[in-house]
Amino acid sequence: MLKAIKQFFEDHIGQIEEQTEDYEHRLQVATAALLVEIARADFHIEDQELEKIAAALQEKFDLSTQEVSELMQLATREAKQAISYYDFTSLINKGFSFEQKVKVIELMWQVAYADDHLQKYEEAMIRKISDLLYVPHSDFIAAKHKVKPH
Repeated sequence: MLKAIKQFFEDHIGQIEEQTEDYEHRLQVATAALLVEIARADFHIEDQELEKIAAALQEKFDLSTQEVSELMQLATREAKQAISYYDFTSLINKGFSFEQKVKVIELMWQVAYADDHLQKYEEAMIRKISDLLYVPHSDFIAAKHKVKPH
């Protein structure tokens, strides 16, 4: 009897842990893909933008340099294949608190400002993603002003 109970918990708790790790990984990919999309919005990815994305991912998810590199490669591939932002924003909506979603918007602004020039395409994309994440316009503007270089 104890063996059966132990096996049950190992089977089910092990699956929950695996699912949690997988879900966390998907959230990381979704966030990274949105950041990559901001860098791609003006049709030219600058080195400063890639550096900003790597630093943001390292800070947000506490990842190693190697993990960030792998995540960025995966996110770039996913972003190129994506038909819409729904896959990414729906994961973030389910997995992140409101404050975390605002932080994602701030990270997108940081990427947009990384090359010292905000393109209209970058701003439009951040606005669209902000709407998809149900972040009110006032928080969208506050995030912009918080990270805008002086």
